[in-house]
Amino acid sequence: MTVNEWVGAYAQAWRNRDADAAAALFTDDCVYRDHPFHEHRRGSGGVRSYWAEVTSTQDRVDVRMGRPVESPDGRRAAVEFWVRMLNGGAEITLAGILFLGFADDGRCEELRETWMFEAGDHPPHEGWGT
Repeated sequence: MTVNEWVGAYAQAWRNRDADAAAALFTDDCVYRDHPFHEHRRGSGGVRSYWAEVTSTQDRVDVRMGRPVESPDGRRAAVEFWVRMLNGGAEITLAGILFLGFADDGRCEELRETWMFEAGDHPPHEGWGT
């Protein structure tokens, strides 16, 4: 799986709120850090339980992924995301960056996320994601 394919599958899993599809993108011993100050999740099982919890309150999820910036060997990448959704019935916009490390088989072995959210429905600004 290429980095672009992985990013597309991650976005589709989020749109569908599909914890199993998300977990399948990660190695069995991965480290998933959704927030720099929170405890990380470990393994595809940890990803599955995290995703099942956080996506349970999301609806009308519009996920946009930027163009990944990747290392020459394809083992490291960074990609912006911009998500507009209802979360617990409230409109929010979530913008952030995924820092990714990949195993030889194309699954992610390390994810670090940084993000911020704003109340309301805000479209991406010009030049976003490039």
